[in-house]
Amino acid sequence: MDIIKRLKNKVVVSVQAMPSEPLYLEKCMVAMMKSVVKGGAGALRVAGARDVKNAKHLFDIPVIGLTKPEVIPQNFREIVYITPEIKDVIGLINAGADVVAFDGTSRKRPGDCTLEEIIKHIKINKRVSMADISTLEEGLNCAELGADILSTTLSGYTTQSPMVSDEPDFELLENLVKQTDKPVILEGRIWEPEQVNRAFELGAHSVVIGSAITRPQLITKRFVQRKP
Repeated sequence: MDIIKRLKNKVVVSVQAMPSEPLYLEKCMVAMMKSVVKGGAGALRVAGARDVKNAKHLFDIPVIGLTKPEVIPQNFREIVYITPEIKDVIGLINAGADVVAFDGTSRKRPGDCTLEEIIKHIKINKRVSMADISTLEEGLNCAELGADILSTTLSGYTTQSPMVSDEPDFELLENLVKQTDKPVILEGRIWEPEQVNRAFELGAHSVVIGSAITRPQLITKRFVQRKP
C-alpha cells in the first residue's frame, strides 16, 4: 500500500490531548500539528474525527486516526479503550483517516465486537489497519488476522505487559521484526533521538513520538521531578 511505503523510515508525531487539558482546544491542536509538520514530522497520529479532518485538510502526509474516551478510566490497564468498536472505526474512516489504529490486544471488546471484525472492516474500506499491541503473542495474532501494521504502543500499559523499564520496548520491537513480515512501529516512552536511531537499526518501519514533543505538562514534570 502506498501509505505504508510513505511511512517508511518516518518519525510520526502523536498530537493528542485530553478534553480536560488546555491544549485540547481545536485551535491549539491545529497549531501543534502545524508546528510538528514544520519540524519535519512524516505523519501524524491524532485522536477523534475533529483532529483527523483538520489534519487531512491541512497536510499532505499520512494521518493515523484513533478514538479514546473523554476520560481515561483508572482501570485502563484492564480494558480496551483505543478505537474499541466498529462505530469508532466508521467515524475515523468518514473523517478521512489513512490509517486506523486500534487496540490489538486479545481482551474482550465492548459491544461484543471482535478484533477480527475491526480489522476486516478497515480492510473492506480500503484503509490501513494499525494494531496497537502490548505483547509478542498479541502482535503475532494480529498479523495472522490480517493487520497491516503492528505497533508497540500498549507495551507496559496492560495487565499482560507490566512496565519493567522507562525505556521503549526494544525487545518487543526486535522480536516482532524477526517473527513477522509486517511493518513494525515503535511507540511508547521515546524521549531521546538516540532511541529513534536504535529503533531503526532494529528494523522499525517508523517511530511514533508523542509525549516528548506534544505533552508540555509531562515534559515539565520530568524536569521538576528530576532525580538529584
